[in-house]
Amino acid sequence: MSEAIRIEDLAHPRFSPEVADIRTALAAMAADCPLDSDALHRKAVEETGLEDFGVPDYRERLDVLLAAFRDVPGLSDPGRFSFYSQLLQLLKNRLLLTDLLTRHPEIHEVELAPPIIIAGLPRTGTTHLHNLLAAGPAFRTLPYWESLEPIPVPGEYGVDPDPRLARTEQAVWFTDLAMPLFPLMHEMTVDHVHEEIQLLAIDFSTMLFETLAQVPAWRDYYCSHDQRPHYEFLRTMLKVLQHLRGGRRWLLKSPQHLEQLPVLAEVFPDATVVLTHRDPCSVVVSMATMVAYTARMHTDTPDPVAIGSSWADRLERMLNSCVRDRSAIAASQSVDVTFEEFMSDDLATARRVYELAGEPLTLADEQAMSDYLGGHRRGRHGTIDYRAQDVGLDLDDLRGRFAPYTARFL
Repeated sequence: MSEAIRIEDLAHPRFSPEVADIRTALAAMAADCPLDSDALHRKAVEETGLEDFGVPDYRERLDVLLAAFRDVPGLSDPGRFSFYSQLLQLLKNRLLLTDLLTRHPEIHEVELAPPIIIAGLPRTGTTHLHNLLAAGPAFRTLPYWESLEPIPVPGEYGVDPDPRLARTEQAVWFTDLAMPLFPLMHEMTVDHVHEEIQLLAIDFSTMLFETLAQVPAWRDYYCSHDQRPHYEFLRTMLKVLQHLRGGRRWLLKSPQHLEQLPVLAEVFPDATVVLTHRDPCSVVVSMATMVAYTARMHTDTPDPVAIGSSWADRLERMLNSCVRDRSAIAASQSVDVTFEEFMSDDLATARRVYELAGEPLTLADEQAMSDYLGGHRRGRHGTIDYRAQDVGLDLDDLRGRFAPYTARFL
């Protein structure tokens, strides 16, 4: 086994000459990419030929988010271009969504089977479990390309191959080129099963934006608002995707759900919920390291210590919410899984989820999961040497802060 890699350039990112040239080109385009609501709306209308963005309450949330992005310390021109591009796509998605629902109001009547929802912090095995359960034919999942562009633009319906795949392939190519160590932390491919918070982003209310940059104003705004309306929006999005590409039963996953358990219980009352748990000290260190590493995409001067402190606070808040609200999900519909038990026998955990969800486990499902495990050995891309001091954290301090959570679940 190869030696774990320690990331030496968290505070002073280094790029290959090829990436540096691309970043220079992106920077040159940033002047035409203002983080301004009116400009973004005009561009979205221009690129789609549509004008109805749906219920306008999202505009306040977008304004808060735009202000938070503009205030990101050391925001680089390539970062400005990236934020602009992502927000533009979300607005285009809103236009396409409103148009589709107007043309096909029957989508609102689509029935959703009880979903299976995985809720757990990053680095607790959620991605592995998500991919393992998704390997078989039983569940409808969200591939990365579909999460970015869930609804085709006019003129691309039925086109084969779907142009959305090529556009996502280009984005993944640049991400891998600019951050070659990222696949060691979180593998991403065009067809990789992705989180539904990308769909919540279309309604501009999700924890996703906190992972893109240090945006405390957005975090505080998001945390102070009831997320039920946005989870209802998510239900609608799942119906839309089921209408467009079929599927029988959704398999969902996000760390955001850990602090939204009462909302999950209300919006998805028949869901089976799987909560994953791991020593939060190691989770915080690895999560903060990953965010600090990706910060190079929007700033030339990342602050790993500030990022470590911020995410220690954020995850403590999430875990305390989980401790407080765990009973919101009925025991008959939920299960707690520790990282250790999952890693010791991942197929046994998968079978347990199937049983809890009342989902028949077919030979095809078993074989698909076994095949997935055979081709996805843990650490096959290499491993990262995560160190608390690299992100300014003290393990003894973290153990004390997370004591209520560890006492409850570990």
